[in-house]
Amino acid sequence: MFRTAGLIGVGLIGGSLGLAMKSGGLVERVIGFGRTQKNLDQAKQIGAIDEVVELATLCAQSDLIILSVPVAQTQAMLEQILPHLREQTVVIDVGSTKSDVIASAKAALGERVNQFVACHPIAGGAQHGALAARKDLFVDRQVMICPIPENRLDFINVIEEFWHRLGSLIFKMSALEHDHIFATVSHLPHLLSYALMLQVANADDADKKFTHAGAGFRDFTRIAASSPEMWCDITLANRTAILQELDTYLQIVSHLKESIVAEDRVTLEQLFTLASISRNRWQA
Repeated sequence: MFRTAGLIGVGLIGGSLGLAMKSGGLVERVIGFGRTQKNLDQAKQIGAIDEVVELATLCAQSDLIILSVPVAQTQAMLEQILPHLREQTVVIDVGSTKSDVIASAKAALGERVNQFVACHPIAGGAQHGALAARKDLFVDRQVMICPIPENRLDFINVIEEFWHRLGSLIFKMSALEHDHIFATVSHLPHLLSYALMLQVANADDADKKFTHAGAGFRDFTRIAASSPEMWCDITLANRTAILQELDTYLQIVSHLKESIVAEDRVTLEQLFTLASISRNRWQA
């Protein structure tokens, strides 16, 4: 599909895209740019990129540019890209928030925002860095595309085909709807996972609690190992929607607390049953 693809950021998502594009024959060559030389060297070692280049070179040579950086860096990075961006190059991002990213793209690119297609692959993981990359990371995973009126239709179409050929399940929605949904099913769970880990880590008997923690604690806190920089950016970028969902969550926790204080087994069992049924239906 592309002669040369340029990865700006080659961590888990960027590195996996490099591996997937090359494995699937979507590109002839993948070049990379990033902040950390060690990570870039590792990305080249595993075959996620073919060459490390300067940003200007990447922009001048790439038919597809994939921006895989913390969302708070989007505008600054796009401003650096703009002077070197070719008119036929399509630029996508892979950030977990979309309203702020699109606003940053419009501010940075101006009338050339038509070349920017906002994307969000639901394919993250607790591990990060190039060595965590996998070529099959996007197979049967959802990818959200959030078009804007300014987008070139041919660019939207080629990016849909791009994700399709990586094996992804494609959904299109507005940035506002995206941020509302993922505040609930992605951003809030990360916040709660970090909070529980902090609660245990700060306990006087933290060592004993960690020693005896089992599968439930491991599963609940797995995502607390995710990149702190990335999740700090996401939390602040989508703070309005996250705060709304957090308020609702706290109301439910308060209701559970009241039932425990009152030793109200009937209410607790009803709530637990509803939650269990909902979980099993979703899993099915």
